[in-house]
Amino acid sequence: MSTVQVPEGRYGRSADERADRTLKIIGGVLGVALLVLIGWFASHYVGGSKISAEVITFKATSDSAVEVHLEVRKDADVHGYCTLRSQGADGSEVGRADFRFEQNSSRVDQVVTLRTTARGGSAELLGCHAE
Repeated sequence: MSTVQVPEGRYGRSADERADRTLKIIGGVLGVALLVLIGWFASHYVGGSKISAEVITFKATSDSAVEVHLEVRKDADVHGYCTLRSQGADGSEVGRADFRFEQNSSRVDQVVTLRTTARGGSAELLGCHAE
């Protein structure tokens, strides 16, 4: 007995070819979605921070307070807050507070007082957030 060869493509695509095409389409759609998601995260990370600050100096004024000279840079119309913390000599956290900045200027130099539960040996800026 001889087997009859059917001309290729004469009766439509085979099931394997349809499955390959479907997988290529799904892969392309997922690839584009992943690129859009990465782009959104990148733009949010770069453009999301409208307030930045720097601790210029700090001084423990007592066993319950640390004075911190903070320089804040922001857009003039942006309001927000910065979080500071102080650690004791043993490394434990002895104070943490948020300080609000609502001035309508792009640069704010301010000395703030961070209350502590023991003598603070440092002042660390944890971050700033726009509202």
